[in-house]
Amino acid sequence: MGGDKTKIILSITPPLLIIILLFYGGIFYGLVQSLGYQPAIGKYEINLDAYYNILFSERYAKLFWTGLALNLWVSFVSTFLAAVLALFAALAIRKTFFGKTVCNFIYSLNLPMPHLVVAVGIIFVFSQSGLLARMLAQLNIIASPGDFPVLVKDKYGVGIILAYIWKESAFFFIILMSVLQSLGENFEELAQSLGANRWQRFRYVILPLVMPSLFSASIIVFAFSFGAYEVPALLGVIYPQMLPVMAFEFFLNPDLNARSEGMALSIIIALIVMILVIFYFWLTQTRIRKD
Repeated sequence: MGGDKTKIILSITPPLLIIILLFYGGIFYGLVQSLGYQPAIGKYEINLDAYYNILFSERYAKLFWTGLALNLWVSFVSTFLAAVLALFAALAIRKTFFGKTVCNFIYSLNLPMPHLVVAVGIIFVFSQSGLLARMLAQLNIIASPGDFPVLVKDKYGVGIILAYIWKESAFFFIILMSVLQSLGENFEELAQSLGANRWQRFRYVILPLVMPSLFSASIIVFAFSFGAYEVPALLGVIYPQMLPVMAFEFFLNPDLNARSEGMALSIIIALIVMILVIFYFWLTQTRIRKD
């Protein structure tokens, strides 16, 4: 028995060490730098100046709060719309019909695509010089491609939202399809036999059954989109900037004194995501106790 425990401990030690050193080590290093400790430039004093500068200073506060608002807007809207589209697609495709396999393949095709490739695809399709604008101009629906609405590099983050919907709806779709296939149609048939119409079956039968998985996936997608850099960097504007882009620009600043503000901003992003995850676990545990 003791030998089995030793084998288990030895087998999980290497991955645990990697997680502790790379993940928690990186967070600790960032936290220390955000508190002003940078021996490379002779700064040894621990303080909260970087956090104050980010949150309240005249130079950075407006950039931070507008960036935070944009972050929340983009993450919430893209997560919600991707979840809704994937839910209705999964409900439409789950039943057996001719071409179901092809539909599944097409809808899941963008799942392995990198976000950077999706962002480039958004530029090619939805920019004012993109495929859609040129097609509408050729059809004389608009006078010229320049008359096409600004959907890429706009201050409301529409292009970023489109990229996340395009990419993350496939993630939601895979999860919802697996849940719906495992549930079968017995619950719906029972509700239908009791007189429930299509909306009532969806509202009171399907939605409660898929909601735990849908909510879990939404937390993951929201947290990712809130902290992602590449899509906002490619499709965003100079102002307002999403927080990850702002943090990276602080980090690339030739003035190493700005490194503390960049790390402070990264820690704030991590804290917001961590609070969201803690809230999710608290909500889950509360629901389990009630059940």
